[in-house]
Amino acid sequence: MLKTFSSLMRRLNTRATGYAAALTSVAVAIALRVLLNPLLGSQNPYHTLWLAIVFCAWYCGLGPSIAAVALSAIGAWYWVLPPSNSFSGKSRPEIFGMLGYLILSTVIVALGDSTRRVIAKRQEADEGLRKVQEELEDRVKERTSALEKKTAEVLEKATLLDLANDAIFVKGANATVSYWNHGAERLYGWKKEEALGLSPHALLQTKFPVPLEEIENGDSWEGELIHTKRDGTQIVVASRWTTLRDESGKPLGWLEINTDISARKRAEKAARSLSARILNLQDAERRRIARGLHDSLGQYLAALKMNLDLMSQSNDPGAELAAECAAIVDQCLAETRTISHLLHPPLLDETGFNSAASWYVDSFSKRSGIKATLNVPSELGRLHKDVEITLFRALQEGLTNVHRHSGSSAVDVQLKLEAEHIQLEIKDNGRGIPADRLTSLLESAAEAGVGIAGMRERVSELGGSLEIRSGSLGTTVVVTVPLIEQPTGDPSDDRDSVGTAA
Repeated sequence: MLKTFSSLMRRLNTRATGYAAALTSVAVAIALRVLLNPLLGSQNPYHTLWLAIVFCAWYCGLGPSIAAVALSAIGAWYWVLPPSNSFSGKSRPEIFGMLGYLILSTVIVALGDSTRRVIAKRQEADEGLRKVQEELEDRVKERTSALEKKTAEVLEKATLLDLANDAIFVKGANATVSYWNHGAERLYGWKKEEALGLSPHALLQTKFPVPLEEIENGDSWEGELIHTKRDGTQIVVASRWTTLRDESGKPLGWLEINTDISARKRAEKAARSLSARILNLQDAERRRIARGLHDSLGQYLAALKMNLDLMSQSNDPGAELAAECAAIVDQCLAETRTISHLLHPPLLDETGFNSAASWYVDSFSKRSGIKATLNVPSELGRLHKDVEITLFRALQEGLTNVHRHSGSSAVDVQLKLEAEHIQLEIKDNGRGIPADRLTSLLESAAEAGVGIAGMRERVSELGGSLEIRSGSLGTTVVVTVPLIEQPTGDPSDDRDSVGTAA
């Protein structure tokens, strides 16, 4: 009953309610003592008041308890102590009795308030513990439910991953395999039980294009890797990496998805070989046509011009017409010679890239009106024929693009000779290439067109690289080709050593 009453009082424990309860209890105690006065007389005047004070100290709070002590003292002084119904005329024993009542009441109030506070704190702590326990139980239920759900999802995803054709595995933070799907078993030949707990890169003898730390420090990575299967054969895979992290961002492992592209790489290699073969045949055909124009058509035109010159020197009425025809034949000879040299300049075979490049840059400047300069190292000698033809075709294509697209007023061509490679740089001051267009040129062979694609194929066939940089100040094309040693004893190519003076 006391617990129920205490609970009720806690719910009603507002300031006004506490004071009202205290005043009511004091009023009832005084009234009860006045009613009992005929029986008790002036002896023990505080019996009923103690009950009111204890009640207020226990349930009403400190303020209402102090008020109850004060009001009960005033009431007892006026109505209970003789002479009653008067504040004066009290004897010394009553005065000392009142002082004792006040002191003892104060002690009761202090003890009651202290006890009440301790109980309130304990109840508050119990309530807090109960709430924490309920929250923990709710969290455990939620976590259990979430864990069961995630477990089901993981099992479902694992089943789907096993159905995938790609090799999928997870490398944990300890750098060993923690998951290995059926696709990995089919591709590499190692069963799941054999791969778990081992380093995947040691197992597959992985060859990385970049340091492993660089891959693992990022959130994701894509590239090509070389792996060795269980039977010892090497394959090329398109690899996609995703870093798995915890809530704090600490790496927990890496998900790796690999697709076998060995057949595609072989097809690409075959296509490049075919492309290189086509380019070589194209060069041979250009050389044949250029030689035909020079040796056959050029000779016929020269003979025709000589005959027309003889006719123009006679007194025949058609001499003037013959002179006009001779002038036209002169133009035909010049055009034939230009076309022949553009197809394949004889200087390239006879004296090498230096002379052919000088002739081509000068003629380009005259034809286009663009100021063109050429800087070639003085120590440059004859190069391998494949290097010379690649550099010359790159020079042709680069200057042609400058004329057609750049709107440039000047172009600078530089050849830099290093210990192991030679570099051709073509730099203009034109409008530049838009960023999206430049990306398409570098990434898509279809967007690059025949010229740049052919340049890239020629350079790649020799193990070199093609770089295009562009901005508001112009465009720079850089072709880097490794130096190739001349084959000794080749009767078809009497050249000096690579990079030495002729």
